[in-house]
Amino acid sequence: MNVESINAIIEAKPNLSTVLGMEFLSTPEDDTCMARMKVDERTRQPFGFLSGGASLALAENLAGVGSSALCPDCACVGIEVSGSHMKAVSEGDTVTAYGRLQHFGKKLHVWQVDIHNTNGELISSVRVTNFILHTPKP
Repeated sequence: MNVESINAIIEAKPNLSTVLGMEFLSTPEDDTCMARMKVDERTRQPFGFLSGGASLALAENLAGVGSSALCPDCACVGIEVSGSHMKAVSEGDTVTAYGRLQHFGKKLHVWQVDIHNTNGELISSVRVTNFILHTPKP
C-alpha cells in the first residue's frame, strides 16, 4: 500500500501523529501498512516504558492512514479501538506496527494491527474499526 500521499497530508500541519513521532511506511501488499515510533519522552509513561495509550494511538493512526490510502476522497475516522498489551518496551527502543485489513466495506474497515519491538517480539495486538465518510475531506 502506497501511503506517500497520506504522509504529505499528515506532515502539512501538527497533529497527534507528528507530535508522537510516528513514521508511516508503504508496503508492497495492497491490504497492509506499517508505521514506526520511538519510545521516548513523548511516548513513555512515568516509569520509562512505552505507554499503552501511545500504542493504541499508533494502531488507530496507522489504520486511519491505511483506510485513507484505500479511500483517498473520503474522511476515515476510528470508531472502535480494542487492544491487549503483552510486553513492556523500554525507553530508547523503537516499535513497529504492521496493519492488515480484515474487512473492506463501503462504510466500515476493520484492521488488525500488531506492534513489535526491535527484537521482533509482539508488544500489543490491536483491532481498529474505521467509519468511512463519503464526503469531501475538510
